[in-house]
Amino acid sequence: MRLETLEGSAARAALPALTRLRITVFAEWPYLYDGDAGQEEAYLATLVGGRDAAVVIAWDGAEPVGMATCQPMRDSYATVREAFCRRGLDPARFCYFGESVLLPAFRGQGIGVGFFHAREAHARRVGLGATAFCSVVRNANDPRQPRDHVPLDGFWRRRGYAPRPDLSCIFHWREHGDAAETPHALGFWVKDPL
Repeated sequence: MRLETLEGSAARAALPALTRLRITVFAEWPYLYDGDAGQEEAYLATLVGGRDAAVVIAWDGAEPVGMATCQPMRDSYATVREAFCRRGLDPARFCYFGESVLLPAFRGQGIGVGFFHAREAHARRVGLGATAFCSVVRNANDPRQPRDHVPLDGFWRRRGYAPRPDLSCIFHWREHGDAAETPHALGFWVKDPL
């Protein structure tokens, strides 16, 4: 198993495999996302083409089994930037961690810790002194939640992140079995300073 941080054209060759990986993992709880390969690949191409953006890939041989992205918040979704501006926080100070996905068979082996280390190193390298990410907010009584689900809150706290209940945003996506996209609330976790 190896982790590799790629930027720009170096990441483009992996986009089809990363697209499949993202769709596979986000189909699970808590996102339940019904992804479209064309939209996903376009999103990832835009992200890796951005200035100072990076993707960290976990490779098992020649196959990517996990990925985590980061980019300056100034280049991220408007809804993310606006959430910070509403609270008087300057998005230009933050590196936004867009997603972190890992196939179930590879979890619990330190790869998630490696993703955080690599993205934080990238943030420092491009001169950003704070980092943030968001996670979907689900009802604790949602019957779709697997019985063995363990929230990642403790893992994120051990990495130095704190929840910010005053920061939130809405993203729209289609869940499996739905005919249309629906709004989903996401809450932020912040490490400031990095």
